[in-house]
Parts: sequence; C-alpha cells; structure tokens
Amino acid sequence: MLPGSIQISGETLSSAEVRDICAGLRENSVRLLSLRGCRLSERDFGHVCRGVAESHSLAQLNLNLGIVSNINRVKQLAEALKTNRSVQSLFLHGSPLTDAGLALLNPALCIHPSLVALDLGDCMLGDEGINLICGLLPPDGAKSGLKELTLSANPGVTSKGWGRLAIAVAHSSQLRVLNLDYNPLGDQVAGMLAVAVASSRTLEVLDLEGTGLTNQSAQTLLDMVENYPTALRTLILAENNISPELQQQISDLLSEGEEEEESEAREVTAREKNPWICQNNSSSQMVLMTSGLGDSLLAETEM
Repeated sequence: MLPGSIQISGETLSSAEVRDICAGLRENSVRLLSLRGCRLSERDFGHVCRGVAESHSLAQLNLNLGIVSNINRVKQLAEALKTNRSVQSLFLHGSPLTDAGLALLNPALCIHPSLVALDLGDCMLGDEGINLICGLLPPDGAKSGLKELTLSANPGVTSKGWGRLAIAVAHSSQLRVLNLDYNPLGDQVAGMLAVAVASSRTLEVLDLEGTGLTNQSAQTLLDMVENYPTALRTLILAENNISPELQQQISDLLSEGEEEEESEAREVTAREKNPWICQNNSSSQMVLMTSGLGDSLLAETEM
C-alpha cells in the first residue's frame, strides 16, 4: 500500500487518535502528517515525536499554529529529527519558538539528510535565529541544503539580520523559494535582497508582500530584473506603497524571461526527441535520417 496522509485541523486529539497516528507512522503508511492547530497532551505529543523518529515514509510534517508550544516540545521534536531520515518538509508556522527554541532544534536540522523545505513563519525569531538559519542554507556533506524557506511575520529580526540572510542567499544557498512577507523590511533591506537575487543562480520565487516597500525599492528591483540575468520568475509586491505601473513593468519583464526560457526548453526537447534532424540554414537543406534497422535512409532537399 502506498503511503497516504493524515490531515487534522483545530481539533483536540484523544489518546486513541494519537495511538492510531503513531501506528501509521511506525508501519510506514504515512507520507504527510498535518496536525495544524490541534490540541494534544504533553504525553501524546511525545508519542507522536517517537512515531516520527521511527518512520521511514514520512516526507512532510506540519505542526503549524502553536502545537510546538514550549521548550520541552521543542526538545522532543529535536530528538525525533535526529533519528528520522525521511522528512523533506517541516512546517512550524505560528509556533512560539524564539531564538532559544531554534537553538535547541538547530543541531537536528543541521544534520538532517533530507530536509529541503522549512517554514518558520511567525515563530518570534530575531537576529540570532536568522544566523542559525543561514547555516542551514548551503549543502554540506550529509545534508542537501534548503530549497524553500519561509520566514514570514518575524518582526523581531532587524536589518542586520536580514542583511546576513541576503549575503547567505547570494553566496552559498540553493534556495528556489524565499518567503519574507509581512516583515518590516523597508527599502534598505529590499536593496540588499536585490543584490542577493542578482547573485543567486537558483532563486525563482521571492515573496515581499506587505514589507513596507516604496517606489524606491521597486525601481531597484526593476533595474535588477532588467539588467542582470537571474533565475527569478515570481516577485510578489502586493500590499506595498508601490505604483501599479512599476509593479506591472517588473511583472512584464519577468514574464518575458520565462517565455524565452520556455522557448529554449522546447527547442532543446525537440532536438532530444529528433536527434537525427540536422538543419543547415545557409543552404536551406534539411536531411532526415532514420537510425532504426530496416528503415530506409531518406533525404529531402528544400529548394
């Protein structure tokens, strides 16, 4: 049987329900476990963590909205992740981790071999937490490095912390998606992020919704998109003090780049599917040869 999913939101879980969840984890029949905003006892939370530790099938773990509510639960989750080898996505959005809690969790995250997506939005992080996250970005031996990172709504981070993140993204990350929405970034941080995007070879999505940007930021981002080849495909600027005209200009430039890339990809695919087609534009000749045994060799000349 293929692993399935368990998704529960906003409920109080009984001990019997927790036992069923843990049984599924131990039997490797669960690929996605989401207990979003649920309430469960300290003892049952420990049982779930032990189930996570024993699971070889679990790829996505969602404990959003306050489930990891104290330091003891952080410690139990950290122990589970030290043993688990299968989790690829960890969502802790809305958990009161603080920098102290992330410091306890960080050693397990650093050595996890499969983790590529991490959501620490609204986790009451500050600059020390960002410093720890920067260490998770580059690939290093046993771990592949993060490809998706969400840090939404962490207003305790200062421009110094965001600058440190921008440097890490530019220098050593493999990030494809970076969500920084609803942080008070301002134009100064946006300028640092523009440099990071221009330097990154992988970043495709940057969410800056509701981050206190103005036309100054938008012009910097427009210049970046217009003058530097980047991997960026989506830039979210809603709920900022930016003119619709500038937003549209940026969107149009990003769309043009995506269309050019898709066209190039189709050409490559066509060549791969038809490796025996050779076109010579200078002589307007096309030679089509088939490689299968018994097939005739065809030659067609266009005058």
